[in-house]
Amino acid sequence: MFKGHFRHSIDAKGRIAIPARLKKYFKPEAENSVVMTKGIGMDNVGHCVDVYPKDSWTEVESKLQKLNPYNKNEQRFIRTILYNAQEETMDNQSRVLIPQHLIQHAGLDGEVLVIGVLDKIEIWNPETYEKYNQASPQSFEDIAETVMREL
Repeated sequence: MFKGHFRHSIDAKGRIAIPARLKKYFKPEAENSVVMTKGIGMDNVGHCVDVYPKDSWTEVESKLQKLNPYNKNEQRFIRTILYNAQEETMDNQSRVLIPQHLIQHAGLDGEVLVIGVLDKIEIWNPETYEKYNQASPQSFEDIAETVMREL
């Protein structure tokens, strides 16, 4: 399970190195490959890029197959996630190329914030992530109380 946050840079070719403290959680089944797609933030603030190890992405696909393709919202979600999904293989320096359409989606440029979130990694523009946190109408404590009560 991924956790923690790291500041990294995107190089001129649009590549980012997966932090070693996150890469150590990649299973051999991932075959040094990741699948990237649109991440969800807030419409009025901005978004991120979701990065799944290949083996975790297989689980995501299994969940997508259980959705109802005749439900308009579920159909749109499936199409959007898969339309934007792209598989990339890490090079010898653990770098992956972020597709240009995802760089634009998340407003990435130069320094980025890399966050481990359970089965995936999120890549954020640091300013967007700060705005995302500040835009929440509830405090972390209030959210924690509600979420943890429901577990």
